[in-house]
Amino acid sequence: MKDLRVPRWKSLPKSLFTPLLAGASLRDRVIASFGALAGIGIAGWICATLFPVSMPWLIAPIGASAVLLFAVPASPLAQPWSIVGGNFLSAVFGVVVAQAVSEPALAAALAVSTAILVMSLLRCLHPPGGAAALSAVLGWQGFAGHAADYLVPVLLNSLILVAIGMFFHRFSGHSYPHRARPVDGKTVTPEPVGLLMDDIDGALADLGETFDISREDLALLLTRAEVHAAARLAKVQLAAAGNKMAAGNDAERKRARARL
Repeated sequence: MKDLRVPRWKSLPKSLFTPLLAGASLRDRVIASFGALAGIGIAGWICATLFPVSMPWLIAPIGASAVLLFAVPASPLAQPWSIVGGNFLSAVFGVVVAQAVSEPALAAALAVSTAILVMSLLRCLHPPGGAAALSAVLGWQGFAGHAADYLVPVLLNSLILVAIGMFFHRFSGHSYPHRARPVDGKTVTPEPVGLLMDDIDGALADLGETFDISREDLALLLTRAEVHAAARLAKVQLAAAGNKMAAGNDAERKRARARL
């Protein structure tokens, strides 16, 4: 008798990887790892070649930027303006606070809080930006008052990383900069069958939470979900109609035999 059990090696990836984010796959995470390898490696090599010894060739927050850029490229927090604007503007305000406030703990708190406010107002919210602002305060003494020694690496690291990400994602299967787009080869209704953007905005307002997905992506996701739900219901209804017809035919045959 043939052994129908699934070989252990085929189930191994599933046991090793349980996605934290919806839509994630082990394949995407492997691709993200190679992207980060290329992005950080190339950015570090270019900056180490260009910068003098006195300037850092990589800043720590750029590692967190790489995680967002290559692991979740569809996130609003990972878009080009978020990475470049979020990191650089946060670093600038971190430097300003470091110069103006002598108490380290207070300066650190003001730098991060100001960075969040500025990034939010300028639509470039980027979590590593908080680290960029904090690094400016914590490392201010090491820069000996030369703000450019910190700001230039932040800006160039961010620009190079985004450029590499735009090139890399041409081959990764993801759109970057991300745009909500229909699924290739799938028919999409012009508007969600039962949901409109106002309904989505209302639901978001009811929940009172901020989600790491754009309104457009959320609308597209719900549209595709409605298409799949409609297809599933159509199959159920078709199966029910077929069963009803089969039952009617059986009853008719029984009546015909009874008449004979």
